[in-house]
Amino acid sequence: MPDSLPVEIQAVVFRLGAEFFALPVSMVREVLDYRDAFHMPGAPVWMKGLTDVRGQSVPIIDLRLRLGMPPVAPDETTRIMVIDLPGSARGGGALVLGLVVDKVLDVTDFTGAAIEDVPDFGGQWQADYIRSVMRRSDGFVLLLNIAGVLAGTDLAPQLSDTVA
Repeated sequence: MPDSLPVEIQAVVFRLGAEFFALPVSMVREVLDYRDAFHMPGAPVWMKGLTDVRGQSVPIIDLRLRLGMPPVAPDETTRIMVIDLPGSARGGGALVLGLVVDKVLDVTDFTGAAIEDVPDFGGQWQADYIRSVMRRSDGFVLLLNIAGVLAGTDLAPQLSDTVA
């Protein structure tokens, strides 16, 4: 297990297609039913637009598209995970984003040997998008590195590798 990873992590596990991903529970503000976003002209295809979350305009990212997966139509299990990226907004406050995911599954505690380095597996996923590989009884879960996922975008120019 890498030194930079915690020995224990509580994570929100979600699905994109057949793949399982997670984010630390501390980053997830809330989970909303899917709703269409207000389209922003000229935005990249993975930027769905803006939505109102409790009086705040929140950018919505289609995580499938950002990760290079094919688009799918939203259904009854599609959710928007509202996340906080501390110190990432202009002025040093938290950047709030909504991530469109196929389905939010649960909150799982991962400990010790269940948290592993990202192997050099090439293929579909870029290694800088993944912080670690975690194991649970039903298979592997990839802990996303949101800084890597958003690297090179206008949304998060100040993100550092310390943001999981």
